[in-house]
Amino acid sequence: MDSLDLKGKWNELKGKVKQQYADFTDDDLTYEEGQDDELLGRIQQKLGKTREQVIDWLNSLG
Repeated sequence: MDSLDLKGKWNELKGKVKQQYADFTDDDLTYEEGQDDELLGRIQQKLGKTREQVIDWLNSLG
C-alpha cells in the first residue's frame, strides 16, 4: 500500500509508534491535516527507511 489515511486514527498510531521507538518526541510525531508528507519525512529521517517502508509499517500498526 502506498498511501496512508492518518485522519482520525493518528493519536492511536502515535502511541504505538512511541511504544516501539521511545526516541520519538511529540514534535517528531505532530500531525496537522494536509501535512502528511512532512510527518512521513520526519519519521523517515529518524528510522532511515524509505517512504514506502514507513507507510507499510504505519499501516501494519493500524
